Amino acid sequence: MFKPADLFDLSQTGHAAVFNGCANAWDALKKIKAYVEAHAKPSLPPPGQGGAIIGEQVFIGEGTVVEAGAMIKGPAIIGRNCQIRHNAYIRGDVIVGDNCVVGNSCELKHAVLFNKATVPHFNYVGDSILGHKAHLGAGVKISNVKLVPGNVCVEIEGVPFDTGLRKFGALLGDHTDIGCNAVLNPGSIVGRGAVIYPNVNWRGILPANMIAKNKAEIETVVRRPRET
Repeated sequence: MFKPADLFDLSQTGHAAVFNGCANAWDALKKIKAYVEAHAKPSLPPPGQGGAIIGEQVFIGEGTVVEAGAMIKGPAIIGRNCQIRHNAYIRGDVIVGDNCVVGNSCELKHAVLFNKATVPHFNYVGDSILGHKAHLGAGVKISNVKLVPGNVCVEIEGVPFDTGLRKFGALLGDHTDIGCNAVLNPGSIVGRGAVIYPNVNWRGILPANMIAKNKAEIETVVRRPRET
């Protein structure tokens, strides 16, 4: 499930070329910077730009609205009919597809969003790829650097495989849904249509159409009146 086509519908991005020659989908992370620098061309100011800060090497597609308070440092390529909401921070080497949402207090860095991906509330997305219609709940964080030295490894058939990447957040396949306040640890790979429930601390590989949830049960008790 590590090939680009295993996780992503490459017709749902205008930048499929970034995956050319990639044996594994994470190899595209090594190519994002050069690709964006080569293709990010300045464009006309988008509607609703008042109060936003937009760098010189930023392309913004037709119909996209950038709200006041947003910052796009670039280089970056933003697709058509997107919402870049108040206080969003796009800080370099980012590709955002068409009809995407980058919401309030969200930070994107060195990442690719396929068409209709949504990163709507208080999210961090670094060194990651989000597939078509992938969705992050409020507060989801994608951790992209290990606490200890060394490259991020992915387990293949029980054996750790060195990706060659010191920074590697997550690959989220098409139609994945990550619940509120979940944390995805470095090197997480989530297959198409898979779901991670809220507050889960996820590490590793979740196959397509699977659900990851906490085992802890919620206890319910009778509510008793407090003494006055």
